[in-house]
Amino acid sequence: MLDAVVVGAGPNGLTAAVELARRGFSVAVFEARDTVGGGARTEELTLPGFRHDPCSAAHPLGISSPAFRGLPLERYGLQWLHPELPMAHPFPDGTAAVLSRSVGETAASFGARDAGTYRRLVERFLPSWDTLARDFMSLPLTALPRDPVTLARFGLVGLPPSTWLMRRFRDEKAKTLFAGLVAHVMAPLGGFATGAIGLVFALAAHARGWPVARGGSQSISDALAAYLRDLGGTVHTDYEVKRLDDLPPARAYVFDTSPTALARIAGLGHHYANYRYGPGVFKIDYALDGPVPWTAEEPRGAGTVQIGADSAEIGAALDAASGTDRAPERPFLITVQPSVVDPGRAPAGRHVFWAYGHVPNGWTGDLTDAIERQLERFAPGFRDRVLARATAGPPELAARNANYVGGDISSGAVNGLQLLLRPKLSLFPYSTPHPAVFICSSATPPGPGVHGMSGHNAAKAVWRRLRQT
Repeated sequence: MLDAVVVGAGPNGLTAAVELARRGFSVAVFEARDTVGGGARTEELTLPGFRHDPCSAAHPLGISSPAFRGLPLERYGLQWLHPELPMAHPFPDGTAAVLSRSVGETAASFGARDAGTYRRLVERFLPSWDTLARDFMSLPLTALPRDPVTLARFGLVGLPPSTWLMRRFRDEKAKTLFAGLVAHVMAPLGGFATGAIGLVFALAAHARGWPVARGGSQSISDALAAYLRDLGGTVHTDYEVKRLDDLPPARAYVFDTSPTALARIAGLGHHYANYRYGPGVFKIDYALDGPVPWTAEEPRGAGTVQIGADSAEIGAALDAASGTDRAPERPFLITVQPSVVDPGRAPAGRHVFWAYGHVPNGWTGDLTDAIERQLERFAPGFRDRVLARATAGPPELAARNANYVGGDISSGAVNGLQLLLRPKLSLFPYSTPHPAVFICSSATPPGPGVHGMSGHNAAKAVWRRLRQT
């Protein structure tokens, strides 16, 4: 009998398996797809030689993750590559604000009236970033914070809605860039604790950057899987699990799946019936014959580029995706251009590029024209650079990754109490009514992102259980 079986080979499932194997437990992972990866894969989606990331591509939380930083993933091929700028946000007038490794450069891009405000906002927390990141990404409620004073100060600033924090800024550039940071988790700007979301992304950029993984996000998953095998664990792909009886006998079962899939497979009935899924996305992967022709200079060297004319336009796009059944006419876009720092992702002189906009959960329309009209506002002539495109709306994303219910790449709505207490209101979010069944996906704290911390935290709950039996 195995000590633990993990269902799902995304970053959280693989991290949970690694953490258990490191402690001497026998572990096997079962994955329905033919490769490991989940939200961290790399595939040729358009043309031969163009290596695209079907989901996550830039990794501000990955490089800052206490879980990943504690593993020898570089020994297994993971290499972080840092673009000239972590992120840029262009404006219709041809200027841009930036999120730089330098606080000063970032502040200066907002203009004189907001530079000091931004410095005061982030500089108080930046020296404590590693401890702060560990505190709010670790096991919630049951782990004592390492720096409770700083964490409390951060909470006072971050727990109110981001709209409150944005009022500190006088001009639109800072407000718009910060609104875009909040939108990375598809939360309406007025939601609880959305200020903390924006601050986390900003601090991550200043502390460790927003890198891409050389060769694509698949290298993160491949490094985790290779390390697991060296620890004696096994990985089985092309193995779909429909019920617990499909799995070998084990003392614990750990699910890197959506809560609803877990309930179906483990026979938990309606245990997660009240779990809410958030907006979906419509994503396009592009093969380009050259770099994106941004009007502003700054985005040309940025790994990530946010697209939204102002904070009001971003807020309206988020509200439409969250509260209506229609896609926004001017979607807020998150775009990543990995080949500006990793030219091996495309043939010589060519580029890979991806963009996505928010849409209602389960939306079945085509957002291609709206996305490309937005891109043309800030990069005239973009369409002329397109060699091929691969589009994926909510149905296609859910078919690629069953955790993306209705196209929700956050694996659950990131607002209200569900932002902090997911998948249920519980002191033990990784446990289930079945004493041998646990959940470790992005539906558990600390939530979405390729960082492995949900798997790391869940593994703690599992090994405590295993030591008792």
